Amino acid sequence: MKTITRNAVLLFIVSLFSFGNWNTSIAQEKQKTLYDRLGGVYAIATVVDDFIERLLVNDVLNANPKIKEARDRVPKAGLKYRVTELVCQVTGGPQKYSGRSMKDSHVHLNITEKEWDAMAADFKVTLDKFEVPEKEQKELFDIVESTKKDIVQNK
Repeated sequence: MKTITRNAVLLFIVSLFSFGNWNTSIAQEKQKTLYDRLGGVYAIATVVDDFIERLLVNDVLNANPKIKEARDRVPKAGLKYRVTELVCQVTGGPQKYSGRSMKDSHVHLNITEKEWDAMAADFKVTLDKFEVPEKEQKELFDIVESTKKDIVQNK
């Protein structure tokens, strides 16, 4: 009888630890930053690379002479670097964005609502291409949307 009781107690204790570890895993998953859920800097840089390449050939954006002028002045590698840095920071990564504010870097471009929508459509295509889950896409779009007031000048 002592052996049965002792085994039952051991089984109960093991069950508690297993449940506790399972519970901890769920809590840790819920606490992961968007940065971590996106896969970190390399995954983000890959998505940014694809996104910027789309923007560079977007006819709606290319029709704006101010955007063309800025593209001629800013090397695409530098733009990709800054956007990667920014996305990493705003999603909870350790990187720190060192560029100008969204307002300062876009005010002279006279971005319209139509151009904003074209950018957002390209962003969606890129996120879908890399199979970014809907939850993370929503969080990313919420972040992007929070910058709209500083970017779109001709509302």
